[in-house]
Amino acid sequence: MADHSTEPFNRPDGTFNTLAGWTWIGCYGGYFLQCDQLADFEHGFFTRLWQGRPPEVLAGYLSAGVSVHRTRQVHGNTVLLASKAVAEPWPEADALVSDQGGQSLWVCGADCTPVLIADRASGQVASCHAGWRGVASRILPATIAILCPDPERRGDLVVALGPAVSGHHYQVETAVAAEVAQTITALDLAADKDLAQMKSSGVVLDDPAPDHLRLDIRRAARLQIEASGVPRANIHTCPLCTFSEPELFHSWRRDQVKAVQWSGIVSQAGEFSEDVESLA
Repeated sequence: MADHSTEPFNRPDGTFNTLAGWTWIGCYGGYFLQCDQLADFEHGFFTRLWQGRPPEVLAGYLSAGVSVHRTRQVHGNTVLLASKAVAEPWPEADALVSDQGGQSLWVCGADCTPVLIADRASGQVASCHAGWRGVASRILPATIAILCPDPERRGDLVVALGPAVSGHHYQVETAVAAEVAQTITALDLAADKDLAQMKSSGVVLDDPAPDHLRLDIRRAARLQIEASGVPRANIHTCPLCTFSEPELFHSWRRDQVKAVQWSGIVSQAGEFSEDVESLA
């Protein structure tokens, strides 16, 4: 059981304990982070302090009696309905969309962005693992298209992008940045023009190493989500960087250790889309 007096929760530090639009939830098992705009949905972004407790355990801190759904993440763009991911061996995919009420959908990461999406009208939810490969292969637009097939109704969606590596700490090859850029800007532009546009938007930052740039993968994800029809005001990005918060988060870039933190969201009972039911 986590000790509430241990770092970083033993001091009035605004960086850890006061985040605009986000709230640390304390319970007998420890602290997890919630996005205020998703407060109507049971959800949580868990830290490294929960190490060793899998989704089957973590789900109990979000809600009672919910089913657990997860995948074996492979940095791709496959989206599955939650009813297709119910037990080991977990299917290979990087996003889940609920197709019943009371389903908890889980995603893990250690620098890649955990994305939780809720449909306020239907009660459906989605979880998505969005690293650079997933963003480059447009997993977020694919997830949104399944969760909410009607573009006219995407104003009902609320999206939370959890803790992930920040652009200042995410060095990539120029070719990687260009691949991501081409999924956001017009595809008929030359790669160098795409990158110039991404620099002006803050998605791409300069790097001192030859043939390298810094990539703000969460900003790129936000632009894709917005282009999919979700209002900008409905997209919320956690300000915490996994690389620069070693007390809170595992980071592959920082530690080169295979360890992750989990994030999950619970679907509500509601009228689910016939398009989603037809995929079951």
